[in-house]
Amino acid sequence: MSVNKFLQFLVPKDKKFFPLFHQMAKILVNMAQTLHEAVNVKSEEREVFFEKLEKLDSKAESLNREINFELSKNFLTPFDREDIYALINKMIDVSDYIDSSAKRMKLYQMDKVKKPIRKITEANLEACQQIQKAIIALEGFKDLKTVIKCCERIDKLENKVDNIYDKEIYEIFDQYEDVKEIIKYKEIFSALENTSDKCKLVSDVLESIAVKHS
Repeated sequence: MSVNKFLQFLVPKDKKFFPLFHQMAKILVNMAQTLHEAVNVKSEEREVFFEKLEKLDSKAESLNREINFELSKNFLTPFDREDIYALINKMIDVSDYIDSSAKRMKLYQMDKVKKPIRKITEANLEACQQIQKAIIALEGFKDLKTVIKCCERIDKLENKVDNIYDKEIYEIFDQYEDVKEIIKYKEIFSALENTSDKCKLVSDVLESIAVKHS
């Protein structure tokens, strides 16, 4: 048995890092769910969802600081410290881009929600759910096959979003003559597409950890 794996048996995983990872994953799912709900209601009803997203994003930032604090005072970690840093930083990126997507919708006063926007928010919600599922399976390295399957699914979702984004950007430039409308929808779609990209980067870290410990 390697020294690294031996040390892992000594780490109180259920009391330190993984509970924090689970909290962060839950926040991401809640944020993605909230944004998806926001684009499925009337424009005048969205403000309550946007306010909820700001609060959730703030919670994610606080949790990020807590995890970094735990890293600073704990010698033993459930897996490599650099992987913990990478995982939490990529998860925070997802939180930031979900919040950014909402802020752009609010800033540009998006009244009409295009169907592709709903498709992307739905895909991003599933990607966050897959991240949550992968982290549950990763704990104790008990189900690494599930981790890999989740990562593969996130990869497919990211490709799906890319295809929707490319098609929609083409149609926006083709259909709209008003520059303001073009900028508005391009900015919103870009933020949503970036969210998908960040989910993929989280899955890359999770897959790398799973491979190291398989």
